[in-house]
Amino acid sequence: MSTFIGQLIGFAVIVFILVKWVVPLIKGLMVKQQEAIRVALAESAEAAKRLADADAMHAKALADAKAESSHVTDEARQDSERIKAQLAEQAGVDAERIKAQGGQQVQLLRQQLVRELRLGLGDEAVTKAGDLVRAHVADPAAQSATVDRFLDDLDQMAPSPFVLDTAATSKLRAASRAALATLVAEFDGLAGDLDSDGLTTLADDLAAVARLLQSETTLNKHLAEPTDAEAAKVALVDKLFAGKIGEPALKLVRTAAAQRWSTEANLVDAIEHTARLALLQRAQAAGEVDEVEDQLFKFGRVLDTEPRLTTLLSDYTTDPAGRVALLDKVIGTAGNGTAAALLKQTVGLLRGERADEAVIDLAELAVARRGEVVAHVTAAADLTDAQHDRLTSVLTRIYGHPVSVQLHVDPELLGGLSITVGDEVIDGSIASRLAAAQSQLPD
Repeated sequence: MSTFIGQLIGFAVIVFILVKWVVPLIKGLMVKQQEAIRVALAESAEAAKRLADADAMHAKALADAKAESSHVTDEARQDSERIKAQLAEQAGVDAERIKAQGGQQVQLLRQQLVRELRLGLGDEAVTKAGDLVRAHVADPAAQSATVDRFLDDLDQMAPSPFVLDTAATSKLRAASRAALATLVAEFDGLAGDLDSDGLTTLADDLAAVARLLQSETTLNKHLAEPTDAEAAKVALVDKLFAGKIGEPALKLVRTAAAQRWSTEANLVDAIEHTARLALLQRAQAAGEVDEVEDQLFKFGRVLDTEPRLTTLLSDYTTDPAGRVALLDKVIGTAGNGTAAALLKQTVGLLRGERADEAVIDLAELAVARRGEVVAHVTAAADLTDAQHDRLTSVLTRIYGHPVSVQLHVDPELLGGLSITVGDEVIDGSIASRLAAAQSQLPD
């Protein structure tokens, strides 16, 4: 009995526990499960609604896409037709442009070909003409005849105004030109009373003064400076040179210092010029002027053909004594003494000039001193005496002064003559005419 009661109490306790705690828990779980099922059912219904809406939207989008596709297809077809029309139109324009450009290119090529043919024919014609001329003038008589024909043409020229000038005066401004004229007049007054030795001494003294002024630039600047204090400069000349140079040279240096010079260099140039005049006066007194002129021009032509020698003699940065020694070796002792003295004096006093140009200026001074004009004549061969005399006569008439003809032979001229008087050139050579024909060929 007690066991039954114990079991009954145990069962009651179990029932109580189940009712008290387990049943409420199970009920809660069932309620939550039911609520979850209701929520799931609601969500399922909502999902089904959204699916239906999505199906409707997809159907609508599909319909819209079909409509848009049809619209795009129509626009693409229209664009393709428009592009096709534009391309066809552009192709027509490009075809016309290419056709026009092709025509222009063909015309240019044609003109170029015609020009090349004309130029080639012209070159060939000039070349053939040159060959014929060379063959013709190979005969000395025919070549001489070309000179005669040129002289005939030259004889028809009207007189040409010509101012007799020298390199010493041509580049001077008014003040220096007047000063040099005064100095030369003073020289002419003194030179007539001097013999050959006196003129030599005068030339040496003046050259020494020129070298001193060339090296002592401060002294040269003081003596050449334009001022009214002429007496002070003359007194300085006396103090420096009295008793050291001859009285004629001292008088000339006094006169030079008393003048107004345009530039400082003109004073040295003037004294050097007067030293040259002294040697030329010596040659005139000895009757050697023609020989001196001839040797000076010949040496000038030697320098033209020897550029290395010209460069060495022109190098004024070296010792003048060395350049004069080189000149002495070149000219030797066979030539005229006055010509050699003039050359040595000129080379020793070079101040930047080229030796060949200075020698030609010296030779032209010798000619101008006699009131003559120098005509540099180039011929293909030596002139006959008759041609030389006729040329001299014609040029004397044209320029209004006696003319000294300096002949240079250059076979490349073929025929005719080329004449240079001062700055004027009369070119009647056959070579120049052929060159002119070549340069004037139609382009």
